[in-house]
Parts: sequence; C-alpha cells; structure tokens
Amino acid sequence: MRRSGIIAAGAVAAVTLPAAGYRYLTRRGARRLLDAPRTQAGEEALGPAIDAMGGEVVRLRSRDGLRLSGRWLPSIPPKGRRTKAKWVPDPYEAVVLLHGWSGSVAPDVVEYAPFLRRIAGVLALDFRGHGESDDAPTTFGMREVEDVAGALAWLGERGIERVALFGTSMGGITAIAAVGVLGDGSLPGADMDLDAPAGVVPAPRPRIVGVVADSVPPELAVSIGSRIPGPLGRAAADRMLAVAARDLGGDPRDTEPIRMVGLVEPVPLLLIHGEADRTVPVADGRRLAAAAGSSAEHWTVPGADHTRSHATMPQEYEARVTDGVRSAFLRARDGSL
Repeated sequence: MRRSGIIAAGAVAAVTLPAAGYRYLTRRGARRLLDAPRTQAGEEALGPAIDAMGGEVVRLRSRDGLRLSGRWLPSIPPKGRRTKAKWVPDPYEAVVLLHGWSGSVAPDVVEYAPFLRRIAGVLALDFRGHGESDDAPTTFGMREVEDVAGALAWLGERGIERVALFGTSMGGITAIAAVGVLGDGSLPGADMDLDAPAGVVPAPRPRIVGVVADSVPPELAVSIGSRIPGPLGRAAADRMLAVAARDLGGDPRDTEPIRMVGLVEPVPLLLIHGEADRTVPVADGRRLAAAAGSSAEHWTVPGADHTRSHATMPQEYEARVTDGVRSAFLRARDGSL
C-alpha cells in the first residue's frame, strides 16, 4: 500500500489529540484509504514496454455495472516443435492479474505478465477507482470481488473454461475473497448471479482452479497499521476501517483474508511472503498460512520486502508460480479438482 505517509502522520497525531481531533484525523485517514491514487509516479514511462507485448486494451463491466479497463495478452506459444514442448498453453485457460492498492495494473503487467503468458493468456485488470476504470471507493476486496466477477464473465464469453487468479497485496486479498464470495465455479447453481435480468442466459463462467497471493495480510489492520509508528498502529488502523465501513455501508474487514482463506480449499493456493516485509511481517503471513486449508502452500522469501519477492529471487519465484499454476490447470483438465 502506498501514499501511507499522510495516513500515518494523521494517526500518530491523533493519539496525542483530544477526542475531537482524534475523530477528525481518523476520518481523514479513512478517506485516504478509500481514495487510492489512480496511477503511480512513472507509470507513463511503461507504455512502450506494454505496447511491445501486443495484446489489446479491453473494456468490461463489473458484476455491479462499473466500467473497467484491462489488457488482454494472449499466451506465448512454445518455441520449436510443439511435440517437444514441455508445456503447451491451452486456449481455454487464462490467468487474471490483480494489482495492489494505488495505481493501475501497468507495473504488474511489465513485471509478471512476461512469464505468466508462458502458462496461459493473461487478463490484467484495473480495479475500480484505479487506472482507466470507473471511479469508486477502494474497499480492499469487499467490492473488488465484483470486478473479478466481471472479468470472469468477460472470459467466459470468449470460451475460457479455467482460470487462475494471481494477485499482489490488495490483489491477493481480492483473489482470496473472490473464491470465498463467488465460489470456484464448480457449483453453477450456487455461484449464479441472483440479480441478473430474467431470461438472460450468460455464457458459462470459468472455474477458478488456482490462486497465487503475494504479500497478503491476515487482517487489513496489519498492512495499514504497520505504516503507523508506535504500539497503537493497528488500533488506529482498525478505527480508520470502522469509519470507512460506515461511509461504505459495508465493512471491508468482513472479507479480509483471515476470514476467507479457509474457503479457498480445495482450490490450490500459493501464499508468498517476504521475510523482510515491513508492511506484512512474516509472522503475520505465517498466521494466515496456518488458517488456510490443506490445499495451501506457503513460501517465504529471504530478504524480500513487501511485493518484492519476484525482484529478490526472480528465477525461483517464476519457477514456483509457474509450476503451481500449471499443476492446478492440469488437475482441472483431468477432473481431479
């Protein structure tokens, strides 16, 4: 999470002020949480690198009707003779790439899409209130699952049958929540949209067959409170989240990872945490892993800070994610998932 200095300064000041000042500053902090910056500094310089990847800019709608922006990148075919390739991407499979709080998905496209495309086609999504998507408050997964539902519908209309979700930070929070809220797609009757217009038969939505969640906290207050110096950081973060919940008419903590991670099973889940993460301390990462089901794997990366595991150990990171996602697709293809 970024742009945290203002939030942290407000929270630190708040604990030394009278009640009225505390309420004012926690409300200000809550508004900052809900108003994530649409872009990050330097994103405009990524345009040529993204354009060189090809693909297409896509527009789709979230399940609750917001217009979302994304980029579809077809899979990269194997080099050489197909009969000798160890892995041949299936045109009926895709990876949905989900970014963190603040900015568009562009930096993640540059960092992760090149190796994810060797597994399957990649749909990189700008969450609501980010990038070129419609304006809306950031809710840390609570309503972003509607964006994932829209992405799944878009992919289903194009014949995609199996999907893996890959998310960092807030994107990982949303990936976990999406399985819990939307279901994995194995029970169409349970996972259907009850608000869909009568008489409209949508294309079958893809099954979610695997999840990779990088730098995900068990509770939202962990990642927010870690930016606030002193022993009251998490308490101040919880206060901000309570204020945000009143403004939103729903509590983002209801879909935080510690509440949802057990619902991911039996879908394979790869949790990744950096051992030097100052935003989500590795001890908190281990707490989340302990709450996950038996289908989850937890990998901790020595020396890696928040969302920096790939940059710290790129070859092992790509190998672990690739092996995990490919295995999930293979299990789904043969019906063992």
